[in-house]
Amino acid sequence: MSKTIWKKPFTLEAINDINSNCMPGHVGIDFIEKGDDYLVAKMPVVPHNHQPMGLLHGGASVVLAETLGSVAALLCIEGDDKSAVGVEINANHLRAARKGWVYGTVKPVRIGRQLQVWNIEIRDEKEHLTCVSRLTTMTVGL
Repeated sequence: MSKTIWKKPFTLEAINDINSNCMPGHVGIDFIEKGDDYLVAKMPVVPHNHQPMGLLHGGASVVLAETLGSVAALLCIEGDDKSAVGVEINANHLRAARKGWVYGTVKPVRIGRQLQVWNIEIRDEKEHLTCVSRLTTMTVGL
């Protein structure tokens, strides 16, 4: 029997609805899968997410990574009087994407009471690793 890391009940539909009118919605991020210790979201590789050379903008990959990590961190905090904010993110862009979709998977490195560290891997439709990222979040009171 597996044990989930999530402290809050959630649906993918609810996450997508909350994100629809802010940055994740603007770049087309869609949460598509959840497991006991991971989340998956996809993002289109389309012109408004490109840089001038026609490649997926590195910043768009970072938006996907930070969105995945921040949502995961929030779901690991008990109660409704606290939230998670990003305090550091890094990204290594390993392979260009020009079209189609990229898929990000977030998994925990460490879930502490105040700090959480998350690993995010982004892959293209052929499952080539395009970006690896690590996000540190801090739990703050609302």
